[in-house]
Amino acid sequence: MTQLHIPHHVPCIIQGQATQGLADSFAVLNPATERIIALCSSPSAEQIEYTISTAQHALSTWQHSDEATRKAVLMRIALGIEQHADELAQLIVQEQGKPLSLAHTEVAAAIAWTRYQASLDLSPEVLQDDAEKRIELHHRPMGIVVSITPWNWPLMIAIWHIMPALRAGNVVINKPSEYTPLATAKLVQIMQRELPAGVVSILTGDAETGAQLSQHPLVNKIVFTGSIQTGLKIKQHTAASFKHLTLELGGNDAGIVLPDSDLDKIAARIFNAAFINMGQTCAALKRVYVHESQYAALSQRLANLAETQILGDGLAPETTFGPVQNAKHYQKVKQLITEACTEGAQVLTTAQPLPAQGYFIAPTILIHVNAKSRVVQEEQFGPVLPILSYQNVEQVLTELQHSDYALGASIWSSDIDKAQRYIQHLNCGTVWLNTHAEVLPHVPFGGWKHSGLGVQFGQQGLLENTLSQVIHIHKG
Repeated sequence: MTQLHIPHHVPCIIQGQATQGLADSFAVLNPATERIIALCSSPSAEQIEYTISTAQHALSTWQHSDEATRKAVLMRIALGIEQHADELAQLIVQEQGKPLSLAHTEVAAAIAWTRYQASLDLSPEVLQDDAEKRIELHHRPMGIVVSITPWNWPLMIAIWHIMPALRAGNVVINKPSEYTPLATAKLVQIMQRELPAGVVSILTGDAETGAQLSQHPLVNKIVFTGSIQTGLKIKQHTAASFKHLTLELGGNDAGIVLPDSDLDKIAARIFNAAFINMGQTCAALKRVYVHESQYAALSQRLANLAETQILGDGLAPETTFGPVQNAKHYQKVKQLITEACTEGAQVLTTAQPLPAQGYFIAPTILIHVNAKSRVVQEEQFGPVLPILSYQNVEQVLTELQHSDYALGASIWSSDIDKAQRYIQHLNCGTVWLNTHAEVLPHVPFGGWKHSGLGVQFGQQGLLENTLSQVIHIHKG
């Protein structure tokens, strides 16, 4: 197993320079070993102010850069990420816990997303052009964008936040999760080679750093991926200043397996959609409703797949399943499983040997679950999947309509036409048929209700980083 040498102290990047934070330092742990792998320092309030002022200065030039310049810069950044792919993947494994193969997938996705953003066009749209009048719609930069990123996909979600903002002519200050700042810091370091100083900065720190950034009067937009609770705080704190928001606040995605489904075809797809990144994915499948005629058979297939997983350090070549990312969340997921079992649920998977250290929970299939259990009603965001039996699919659809979560859902069936008739009854941002958790750079993605505001990805996601300006030209 190769252990990557990680700098003892990871600095902020302010005005293009590595800068030691002047507030408290904090440790970054490897969740597979519970060992400290790096120290980071939080910026002082004065350093945060300085970062914002340097971003404001950089904006005065960057917002007027032309389309060709921005596209070329993003393409060079993508190349830089590609050149450091191995280092980035190992950083992700050590700070986040996922297996190395999945970390490489995350890096590859980051490269692809960056190149896709570079390909998009923001030319003015002509709304009218006749003998008397020409009307044009222009897409202008918003200004300073603050990006607050989570710990589950630290590199990829930073790319989702930063690249469209840059492509639109904004400047960005990123505040990564204090659990996983290393790969994001490396990304921003790579970006400094291609960007004027101050266009992209990174401030490592805790919630106080994020709060000072998000409430600052010079900040024009917040893009945040994380919990509903934090998203609501951001929304409340920014309401008076009318900041623009893009919030992706997670989901409790349900899958409905119709009784005509071919279980041999879909079982592995359902398992992978539920346990991708050890279940720590906003769009992962969080609960599955199965017709009573197939309930036992599908549950057993999923349990069999769970028992093939090899738990361990993500840098070990045999590992297929890593740890939960941090101790606090590990305790939460364990508690949800314990509560569900107290309320009558049964763990179908057999006990698997776990590493002696680390925040490991084996992939857990729960059957006979009380529909009111927290593991069903809340987003567990971990390696546990409750399976619920139903008789009438209309009752399931009605139940799902009352959920505050509305990110995604899926229907599984051998009859596509029949499955499509149920889509209109699913109140959520994305519906998948015979797949789940598939997000693509050219396809808008976002939640309804408490699952978020706005969308990311595609042309629509890019435009969320712009302000519309209409120009009327009278020719007479």
